[in-house]
Amino acid sequence: MAMQTTAIQEDKGNGIFHKAMNSEKPVWIPGPVIIGAGPSGLAVAACLKERGVPFLILEKERCIGSLWTLKTYNRLQLHLPKETCKLPHMPFPPEVPAYPTKQQFISYLEAYAKHFAIEPMFRQEVQSAIYDARMGFWRVQSNESEFLCRWFIVATGENAEPVLPNIEGISDFKGSLIHTSRYKDGADFKGQKVLVVGCGNSGMEISLDLCNNDAQVSLAVRDKVKCSDPGSLAPNVYLYVLLFQLLLKHVWIESIDTYDLYLF
Repeated sequence: MAMQTTAIQEDKGNGIFHKAMNSEKPVWIPGPVIIGAGPSGLAVAACLKERGVPFLILEKERCIGSLWTLKTYNRLQLHLPKETCKLPHMPFPPEVPAYPTKQQFISYLEAYAKHFAIEPMFRQEVQSAIYDARMGFWRVQSNESEFLCRWFIVATGENAEPVLPNIEGISDFKGSLIHTSRYKDGADFKGQKVLVVGCGNSGMEISLDLCNNDAQVSLAVRDKVKCSDPGSLAPNVYLYVLLFQLLLKHVWIESIDTYDLYLF
Protein backbone atom coordinates (compact mmCIF):
# COMPACT_ATOMS: atom_id res chain seq x y z
CA MET A 1 0.00 0.00 0.00
CA ALA A 2 1.40 3.37 -0.98
CA MET A 3 2.04 5.85 1.83
CA GLN A 4 -0.15 8.93 1.77
CA THR A 5 1.86 12.14 1.89
CA THR A 6 1.29 15.86 1.72
CA ALA A 7 3.14 17.36 -1.21
CA ILE A 8 4.94 20.67 -0.84
CA GLN A 9 4.12 22.93 -3.74
CA GLU A 10 6.77 25.12 -5.29
CA ASP A 11 6.24 28.85 -5.32
CA LYS A 12 7.22 29.79 -8.87
CA GLY A 13 8.18 33.28 -7.75
CA ASN A 14 11.11 32.33 -5.53
CA GLY A 15 11.40 28.55 -5.60
CA ILE A 16 10.82 28.22 -1.86
CA PHE A 17 8.65 25.45 -0.48
CA HIS A 18 5.69 25.97 1.81
CA LYS A 19 3.29 23.52 3.39
CA ALA A 20 0.15 23.41 5.48
CA MET A 21 1.48 23.00 9.02
CA ASN A 22 -1.74 21.38 10.18
CA SER A 23 -1.16 18.30 7.98
CA GLU A 24 -0.78 15.08 9.95
CA LYS A 25 0.65 13.20 6.94
CA PRO A 26 4.38 12.96 6.15
CA VAL A 27 5.46 15.79 3.90
CA TRP A 28 7.21 14.81 0.68
CA ILE A 29 10.18 17.01 -0.30
CA PRO A 30 11.20 16.56 -3.99
CA GLY A 31 14.80 17.45 -3.17
CA PRO A 32 17.25 17.47 -0.24
CA VAL A 33 16.29 18.36 3.32
CA ILE A 34 19.05 20.50 4.83
CA ILE A 35 19.43 20.69 8.59
CA GLY A 36 20.83 24.02 9.73
CA ALA A 37 20.68 27.56 8.34
CA GLY A 38 24.23 28.55 9.16
CA PRO A 39 26.99 29.29 6.61
CA SER A 40 27.23 25.68 5.42
CA GLY A 41 23.49 25.20 5.07
CA LEU A 42 23.11 28.49 3.20
CA ALA A 43 26.04 27.66 0.90
CA VAL A 44 24.56 24.27 -0.01
CA ALA A 45 21.15 25.85 -0.60
CA ALA A 46 22.60 28.53 -2.89
CA CYS A 47 24.49 25.95 -4.96
CA LEU A 48 21.34 23.85 -5.30
CA LYS A 49 19.36 26.94 -6.23
CA GLU A 50 21.84 27.81 -8.98
CA ARG A 51 21.26 24.36 -10.49
CA GLY A 52 17.50 24.42 -10.16
CA VAL A 53 17.36 21.72 -7.48
CA PRO A 54 14.52 22.13 -4.95
CA PHE A 55 15.32 21.91 -1.23
CA LEU A 56 14.03 22.63 2.25
CA ILE A 57 16.08 24.01 5.17
CA LEU A 58 15.00 23.19 8.72
CA GLU A 59 16.46 25.45 11.44
CA LYS A 60 15.79 24.94 15.15
CA GLU A 61 16.40 28.59 16.11
CA ARG A 62 14.54 31.74 15.04
CA CYS A 63 17.26 33.11 12.74
CA ILE A 64 19.90 32.19 10.20
CA GLY A 65 23.47 31.82 11.43
CA SER A 66 22.22 31.06 14.92
CA LEU A 67 25.64 30.12 16.33
CA TRP A 68 27.02 33.48 15.20
CA THR A 69 23.97 35.43 16.31
CA LEU A 70 23.17 33.76 19.63
CA LYS A 71 26.31 32.00 20.88
CA THR A 72 29.26 34.28 20.21
CA TYR A 73 30.94 37.07 22.16
CA ASN A 74 30.62 40.71 21.21
CA ARG A 75 34.21 41.40 20.12
CA LEU A 76 34.43 38.35 17.84
CA GLN A 77 36.22 39.01 14.57
CA LEU A 78 37.10 36.67 11.72
CA HIS A 79 40.65 35.36 12.06
CA LEU A 80 41.00 34.66 8.33
CA PRO A 81 40.73 37.16 5.45
CA LYS A 82 37.27 37.64 4.04
CA GLU A 83 38.35 36.20 0.69
CA THR A 84 38.76 32.78 2.32
CA CYS A 85 35.47 33.02 4.27
CA LYS A 86 33.08 34.06 1.52
CA LEU A 87 30.27 31.70 0.52
CA PRO A 88 29.80 30.43 -3.06
CA HIS A 89 28.63 32.81 -5.80
CA MET A 90 28.70 35.98 -3.65
CA PRO A 91 31.74 37.89 -2.30
CA PHE A 92 31.75 40.23 0.67
CA PRO A 93 30.89 43.86 -0.15
CA PRO A 94 34.03 45.89 -0.96
CA GLU A 95 33.44 48.23 2.01
CA VAL A 96 33.77 45.34 4.49
CA PRO A 97 37.31 45.24 5.95
CA ALA A 98 39.71 42.35 5.39
CA TYR A 99 38.78 40.82 8.76
CA PRO A 100 35.02 41.34 9.27
CA THR A 101 33.49 41.77 12.69
CA LYS A 102 30.82 39.47 14.06
CA GLN A 103 28.01 41.81 13.04
CA GLN A 104 29.46 42.34 9.58
CA PHE A 105 29.57 38.59 9.03
CA ILE A 106 25.98 38.16 10.27
CA SER A 107 24.87 40.95 7.92
CA TYR A 108 26.63 39.16 5.08
CA LEU A 109 24.77 35.91 5.86
CA GLU A 110 21.45 37.75 5.92
CA ALA A 111 22.21 39.47 2.60
CA TYR A 112 23.27 36.10 1.15
CA ALA A 113 19.98 34.45 2.10
CA LYS A 114 18.04 37.38 0.67
CA HIS A 115 20.03 37.39 -2.57
CA PHE A 116 19.31 33.71 -3.24
CA ALA A 117 15.76 33.85 -1.82
CA ILE A 118 16.56 31.20 0.77
CA GLU A 119 13.76 30.95 3.32
CA PRO A 120 14.38 28.31 6.00
CA MET A 121 11.59 26.92 8.15
CA PHE A 122 12.48 28.22 11.60
CA ARG A 123 11.73 26.67 14.99
CA GLN A 124 11.97 23.22 13.40
CA GLU A 125 14.22 21.09 15.59
CA VAL A 126 15.05 17.74 14.01
CA GLN A 127 14.50 14.96 16.51
CA SER A 128 15.38 11.98 14.33
CA ALA A 129 16.47 11.09 10.80
CA ILE A 130 16.14 7.46 9.76
CA TYR A 131 16.84 5.98 6.35
CA ASP A 132 14.05 3.64 5.27
CA ALA A 133 15.84 1.13 3.04
CA ARG A 134 12.57 -0.47 1.93
CA MET A 135 11.21 2.83 0.64
CA GLY A 136 14.55 4.33 -0.38
CA PHE A 137 13.78 7.58 1.47
CA TRP A 138 14.86 9.44 4.58
CA ARG A 139 12.22 9.97 7.26
CA VAL A 140 13.06 13.24 9.02
CA GLN A 141 11.04 14.01 12.13
CA SER A 142 10.99 17.56 13.50
CA ASN A 143 9.16 18.88 16.54
CA GLU A 144 6.14 19.66 14.33
CA SER A 145 6.16 17.48 11.20
CA GLU A 146 7.64 14.47 9.46
CA PHE A 147 9.39 14.95 6.11
CA LEU A 148 10.29 12.38 3.45
CA CYS A 149 13.20 12.97 1.09
CA ARG A 150 15.77 11.11 -0.99
CA TRP A 151 18.69 13.23 0.20
CA PHE A 152 19.48 14.39 3.73
CA ILE A 153 22.18 17.03 4.36
CA VAL A 154 23.47 17.80 7.88
CA ALA A 155 24.84 21.35 8.21
CA THR A 156 24.54 21.91 11.95
CA GLY A 157 28.15 23.01 12.49
CA GLU A 158 30.94 21.42 14.49
CA ASN A 159 30.33 23.65 17.53
CA ALA A 160 26.55 23.39 17.74
CA GLU A 161 26.58 21.88 21.24
CA PRO A 162 28.89 23.14 24.03
CA VAL A 163 31.15 20.58 25.70
CA LEU A 164 32.47 21.08 29.22
CA PRO A 165 35.37 18.84 30.33
CA ASN A 166 34.88 16.57 33.33
CA ILE A 167 37.64 17.84 35.60
CA GLU A 168 38.24 16.11 38.90
CA GLY A 169 37.16 18.32 41.79
CA ILE A 170 35.27 20.82 39.64
CA SER A 171 32.10 20.11 41.57
CA ASP A 172 33.74 21.69 44.62
CA PHE A 173 34.30 24.99 42.81
CA LYS A 174 32.24 27.76 44.46
CA GLY A 175 32.43 30.31 41.65
CA SER A 176 30.86 30.45 38.19
CA LEU A 177 31.54 27.90 35.45
CA ILE A 178 30.59 28.89 31.90
CA HIS A 179 31.25 27.83 28.32
CA THR A 180 32.45 30.39 25.76
CA SER A 181 29.10 30.08 23.96
CA ARG A 182 27.57 31.96 26.92
CA TYR A 183 30.31 34.59 27.19
CA LYS A 184 29.41 38.03 25.82
CA ASP A 185 31.60 40.81 27.20
CA GLY A 186 34.58 41.21 29.51
CA ALA A 187 32.90 44.12 31.29
CA ASP A 188 30.76 41.55 33.11
CA PHE A 189 33.86 40.24 34.90
CA LYS A 190 35.71 43.44 35.82
CA GLY A 191 37.94 42.92 38.85
CA GLN A 192 37.28 39.17 39.01
CA LYS A 193 39.89 36.40 38.85
CA VAL A 194 39.16 34.34 35.75
CA LEU A 195 40.79 31.12 34.55
CA VAL A 196 40.39 30.56 30.81
CA VAL A 197 40.89 26.91 29.83
CA GLY A 198 42.24 26.51 26.31
CA CYS A 199 44.20 28.84 24.02
CA GLY A 200 42.45 28.43 20.70
CA ASN A 201 40.97 31.38 18.86
CA SER A 202 38.18 31.85 21.40
CA GLY A 203 40.41 31.39 24.43
CA MET A 204 42.98 33.91 23.22
CA GLU A 205 40.46 36.53 22.10
CA ILE A 206 38.40 36.24 25.28
CA SER A 207 41.55 36.46 27.42
CA LEU A 208 42.44 39.73 25.69
CA ASP A 209 38.89 41.01 26.13
CA LEU A 210 38.99 40.20 29.85
CA CYS A 211 42.37 41.92 30.25
CA ASN A 212 41.04 45.02 28.49
CA ASN A 213 38.24 45.09 31.05
CA ASP A 214 40.51 44.86 34.11
CA ALA A 215 39.86 41.22 34.97
CA GLN A 216 42.67 39.16 36.51
CA VAL A 217 43.18 36.51 33.83
CA SER A 218 45.00 33.18 33.90
CA LEU A 219 45.22 30.85 30.90
CA ALA A 220 45.50 27.06 31.18
CA VAL A 221 47.12 25.28 28.23
CA ARG A 222 47.20 21.51 27.87
CA ASP A 223 50.17 21.20 25.52
CA LYS A 224 52.77 23.15 23.59
CA VAL A 225 51.58 26.13 21.56
CA LYS A 226 53.01 26.93 18.15
CA CYS A 227 53.09 30.60 17.18
CA SER A 228 53.39 31.53 13.51
CA ASP A 229 55.62 34.20 12.09
CA PRO A 230 53.93 37.48 13.16
CA GLY A 231 54.32 38.81 9.64
CA SER A 232 51.92 36.14 8.36
CA LEU A 233 49.20 36.79 10.94
CA ALA A 234 46.14 38.96 10.93
CA PRO A 235 46.59 42.08 13.10
CA ASN A 236 44.10 40.85 15.69
CA VAL A 237 45.72 37.39 15.86
CA TYR A 238 49.15 38.98 16.35
CA LEU A 239 47.79 40.71 19.45
CA TYR A 240 46.78 37.31 20.82
CA VAL A 241 50.30 35.98 20.23
CA LEU A 242 51.76 38.89 22.17
CA LEU A 243 49.21 38.35 24.93
CA PHE A 244 50.05 34.67 25.12
CA GLN A 245 53.77 35.39 25.39
CA LEU A 246 52.99 37.78 28.24
CA LEU A 247 50.81 35.21 30.00
CA LEU A 248 53.51 32.55 29.71
CA LYS A 249 55.81 34.80 31.74
CA HIS A 250 53.37 35.73 34.48
CA VAL A 251 50.67 33.06 34.82
CA TRP A 252 50.58 29.97 37.00
CA ILE A 253 47.71 27.75 38.05
CA GLU A 254 46.68 28.18 41.66
CA SER A 255 44.26 26.09 43.68
CA ILE A 256 40.71 25.87 42.42
CA ASP A 257 39.27 28.05 45.18
CA THR A 258 41.28 31.13 44.23
CA TYR A 259 39.21 31.93 41.14
CA ASP A 260 35.83 33.60 40.72
CA LEU A 261 35.16 32.06 37.29
CA TYR A 262 36.19 29.10 35.15
CA LEU A 263 35.64 29.72 31.44
CA PHE A 264 35.94 26.90 28.88
